[in-house]
Amino acid sequence: MTKKLAHIIAVDMGYGHQRAAYPLQDLGGGEIINANNYPGITKKEKNSWNTQTGLYETISVFKKIPIFGPVVFGAMDRFQDIPSLYPHRDLRRHTSQQLFFYNKVRQGLGQNLIKKLNRDKLPMITTFPVPIYFAENFNFKQQIYCVVCDADISRFWAPLHPEKSKTIYLVPTTTAASRLTMYGVNPKQIILTGFPLPKENIGGETKPILKQDLANRLSRLDPHKTFRAVWPEHYYPEVSIPSKGKKQPITLMLAIGGAGAQADLAEKLIHSLYTELHNKRYKLILVAGVRKEVKTYFEKILTKQRLPKNAISILFAENKSDYFAKFNKVLHDTDILITKPSELSFYAGLGLPIIMTEPVGAQEIANRKWLLSVGAGIDALDWSAFDEWLNDWIITGRLAGAAFLGYRQAPNMGTYNIERLIQH
Repeated sequence: MTKKLAHIIAVDMGYGHQRAAYPLQDLGGGEIINANNYPGITKKEKNSWNTQTGLYETISVFKKIPIFGPVVFGAMDRFQDIPSLYPHRDLRRHTSQQLFFYNKVRQGLGQNLIKKLNRDKLPMITTFPVPIYFAENFNFKQQIYCVVCDADISRFWAPLHPEKSKTIYLVPTTTAASRLTMYGVNPKQIILTGFPLPKENIGGETKPILKQDLANRLSRLDPHKTFRAVWPEHYYPEVSIPSKGKKQPITLMLAIGGAGAQADLAEKLIHSLYTELHNKRYKLILVAGVRKEVKTYFEKILTKQRLPKNAISILFAENKSDYFAKFNKVLHDTDILITKPSELSFYAGLGLPIIMTEPVGAQEIANRKWLLSVGAGIDALDWSAFDEWLNDWIITGRLAGAAFLGYRQAPNMGTYNIERLIQH
């Protein structure tokens, strides 16, 4: 285990904030502290956090209910609204979401955590903004860093009085950096690092694992060499695409969000791809994460199918740490990622083309725009004809192009950039 150089703070709420923290665990000596579920958390703190976590998951699923669902979701989403980026202007005015949490802080939320952290003279790296509120209110004695988890962000991410804050923001995009300055954060306290991606999928400063995975992926996604006709290999000499080899199925991964919404999409994919799955042209990975009910749902779907062994697999783990490890492992052989534009949008930097399902909330709408801008994300079309448009995108090299553009355009060294910052 590596020496602990920082407190890595996340929240156990969905997957996004913990997924951002997972690649940084070496800095934390292998430890990630969840602000809403850590050893020694008081019952009062736990109850206060549980209300927020339950509301997050309920609202995410509630959106699917006809008529009333979108109305309720829209009302809740306004609490984390992201104003238009242009024209650049002063956006320091606080929001109701901020005031809600600051009121909780005044009642003592987070005081116990900061007291524990102050026992060690180590900086804090948080992937969620509320621990910043804790740290600045209860006199955390070391440097505070905040890893931003979306391409664009709401006012919630900056403290109530940003001009007094010493927090340093580690951002994934220039848009997030611009946004923070409009919220009143000193530009000198904003560093463009990129989103932290798993080191096991990169392999070090020269990215040997990432490049090998991308080369193998491009070989599978570009069987007719359509992409390579437009982008000859001398444009990317560091990626050596195998010229020949055993024909392998194309592997698709359907990643379900932490709230378990969109699990029903699995049945549509299987129905559309049934013949190709049977003929072993495709393989499908259904990601249940840590949701047992989603795993059970997937298993019931599979009992209805008569498909070859290993045509479809389910990725499930009992805890999030094991889930992230398993997820990162299967990414090596994954060719196409199907997901809503969550924090997984940044995994385009690993050379993964992303087929985007409908975004849920303001942050995901922003992530979708960013994915489209770098060329790594493509909006899904009619799922009943999935086999048709998927086949077209492979023949035309569109998915191979998205994989390449993700590798070239999206940052993929965030973890290493953050490690260098802390180590020096």
